[in-house]
Amino acid sequence: MAATPRRVIINTDAKNEADDQFAIVHALLSPTLDIRGIVPAHFGTRRTTESLAESRAEVDLLLRLMGREGGYVVADGAPRALPDERTPVPSEGSALIIEESRKDEGTLFIPFLGPLTDMASALLEDPDLQDRDVVVVWIGGPPHGDVIPAYAPEFNLSNDIAAANVVMDSRVPVWQIPMSVYTMVSVGHEELRQKVAPLGELGAYLTEQVIEFNASAHDLMMDYRSLGDSPAIGAIMNPRGGTWRRCPAPRFAADGSMSDPLPGRREIPVCESMDVRWLLEDMFAKLRAFSSAA
Repeated sequence: MAATPRRVIINTDAKNEADDQFAIVHALLSPTLDIRGIVPAHFGTRRTTESLAESRAEVDLLLRLMGREGGYVVADGAPRALPDERTPVPSEGSALIIEESRKDEGTLFIPFLGPLTDMASALLEDPDLQDRDVVVVWIGGPPHGDVIPAYAPEFNLSNDIAAANVVMDSRVPVWQIPMSVYTMVSVGHEELRQKVAPLGELGAYLTEQVIEFNASAHDLMMDYRSLGDSPAIGAIMNPRGGTWRRCPAPRFAADGSMSDPLPGRREIPVCESMDVRWLLEDMFAKLRAFSSAA
């Protein structure tokens, strides 16, 4: 029997920064992944009041640059965070998650590149979802143990703490990739200029939007960017490309800090390192192949 690709729904706050774009493109160019849908997600209100709409526009732009408009289901997620841990914010995105989870077609992987709003909503709308063959891969949360965080609260978590608690309290399997790992997937402007920018309209855009974001979003000059969402795609493609430690599923206080685990708390795999050389070079190689075939 021929091997089958992994079913995937990508949940992405695509216009939050400049790294979701690389993760999305990498996933779409990987034949081992069967992309069943893309769910644009909100990213709070600190930068804009239209974050969901901006994420949707960015997803549409990437599909256009790839010549794949209409090739994938794109279902908007919730426009805002959950109001509490009991109340869902239903959306086309949460409906897609529920619908796809009911198919008996092997494990459904859902990488969350932003807040967990749409997963939490789907669980609250359909509690049986947590007992289906679904794996959540979340880029988010502070490091476990005594590792000093780069900043606090962690951004993806901070945009919906209630949703994170709903998901962690559920039985759905979660692979967590915390801040201490995803911030290590860095590339420099010059590397992007040499390896990505020459690769057609798509490569030029991916490079330019990183440089533009850095110039507009930081007081201090930066000539690098962490492609921090890419490990979620890498973990699904190559779980053995990371090192993992089982930890109690965290619960988060209102300030984004982790509460002490309760006795009997379930454990989840938490990523401690990722094969960054493979992850980035695989993405660059697939971009080159895509550009050459265009």
